[in-house]
Amino acid sequence: MSRLVDRGKEVLEKEAHAILQVMERLNDDFEQAVNAINAGRGRVVFSGIGKSGLIAKKIASTFSSVGIPSLYLHPADSLHGDLGIVQKDDIFFIISNSGETDEVIKVLPWIKRMGILTVVVTGNRSSTIAGYGDIVLDVKVEEACPYNLIPTSSTTTTLALGDALALVLMKERNFTREDLALLHPGGSIGRRLLLKVEDVMHTQDAIPRVYEDMLMKHVIMEVTSKRLGVTGVFSRDEELVGVVTDGDLRRALERYENMLEKRAGDVMVGNPKGIEEGALAAVALRRMEEFSITSLFVFPAGDGKHPIGILHIHDLLKAKIV
Repeated sequence: MSRLVDRGKEVLEKEAHAILQVMERLNDDFEQAVNAINAGRGRVVFSGIGKSGLIAKKIASTFSSVGIPSLYLHPADSLHGDLGIVQKDDIFFIISNSGETDEVIKVLPWIKRMGILTVVVTGNRSSTIAGYGDIVLDVKVEEACPYNLIPTSSTTTTLALGDALALVLMKERNFTREDLALLHPGGSIGRRLLLKVEDVMHTQDAIPRVYEDMLMKHVIMEVTSKRLGVTGVFSRDEELVGVVTDGDLRRALERYENMLEKRAGDVMVGNPKGIEEGALAAVALRRMEEFSITSLFVFPAGDGKHPIGILHIHDLLKAKIV
């Protein structure tokens, strides 16, 4: 293995070890922070500067995405009018690894004067900023930087700690997949949480259909014309009793010398896989993966015999579920 790969692994190992160190030191301070945020009537206002500011912005975004109203306030801007963003019921969440960031220190007396609960994340519990904290979360670690200077392990652990807070709060608040979907209507998360099988399935005449007593030439024509690589095989009572796929047709050609004289019922595979109307398209994708198939029939709730649609994996690709 190359020298460069070894060095890369060394950095990742140091940062992973740093997260484990912070995990081992997690204590009642973490619980107090969770309870304070959970009981809060206002927002969580994150602040920090430089690399800590970037981490603060990301954690604020994560909090908002799980239903905790949050925002980022730049410490320098807060000294020039933006402090009005912070309200009495808010929680002020400061990130400063050194705990001696001048711009932050200048803000904190005003925060305390307003009686706002302050949570400090720092690598220095004896610092000036830590002294202003009602709750102090300790992220003291050795940086992955060979000079122990460039923020690396400290930013990684702080980010991970923010994720831990957000996800614990998500659980405490019984934040559901449906809640998450409401806050992520766009993008891949929204599609995976909102799109249902009926939104993308083929219906009515687009459902490939033959009857079990039909000759194979009709089966081949139906599979070809509907372009889904499969057809449902129905009884004369309109119940789905099986399927014939492209693969079944090829296997039938190998098995029977007189394949075209066979009936759909001779070649079909019984017990076709399906999914109920109202299921998420993402669930349909998992079912296709589970059974190594490319199509699912869609049935009304409680009825596994009379499909109202068919869903192909290409429909999920077009909908960007895959």
